[in-house]
Amino acid sequence: MHPTRRDLMTAAGIALLAPAPLLAQRTSRATRLVQAARSQVGVTTEYSQAYHGLSYPNGDFPRKSGACTDVIIRAYRDGLNLDLQELIHLDMKKAFSTYPKIWGLRSTDPNIDHRRVPNMRTFFQRRGAKEPFSKEPEKYLPGDLVTSIIGGKLAHCGIVSDRKSGQRPLLIHNIGRGTQEEDRIFTWPITGHYRWAV
Repeated sequence: MHPTRRDLMTAAGIALLAPAPLLAQRTSRATRLVQAARSQVGVTTEYSQAYHGLSYPNGDFPRKSGACTDVIIRAYRDGLNLDLQELIHLDMKKAFSTYPKIWGLRSTDPNIDHRRVPNMRTFFQRRGAKEPFSKEPEKYLPGDLVTSIIGGKLAHCGIVSDRKSGQRPLLIHNIGRGTQEEDRIFTWPITGHYRWAV
């Protein structure tokens, strides 16, 4: 039995890449997502987890304020025209029992559900977006989403930047001083790594 080209390439340690047009499309979408996240730096200057009554869909509140999840929500909305408020709400209505029950809710709430890190994690996992955990910086690509846990109890999230500090990609997030782009990707224990819609 003769080895195929794929067998030979694999044996030689040559990575099998997606066709160039697909890579270009992914790069373009990831770039738009990162740029939309970065555009929040200097605009969102405060941190707040406060509950807001929101319009639906595409609901938001003044961008001077927000939590870590709002960085991701606004980036997907501005960069890729994807509304996580609506998408998470509809998925929770369809599969409510699969989502966390941390807050004692008995039904969905489109004002807050999409702004909670555990709900985001469930949504991205249900979309097949879960990537392996790694301590290798090169495994985290621009536009990837990273969730972590701070002090053993505070769930956090951010978007991987296309800029680096040495080998480490920067993280675009809001941990208390508004949206920042910082070398923080490995600061806290990682609980999730997702690559979705890029």
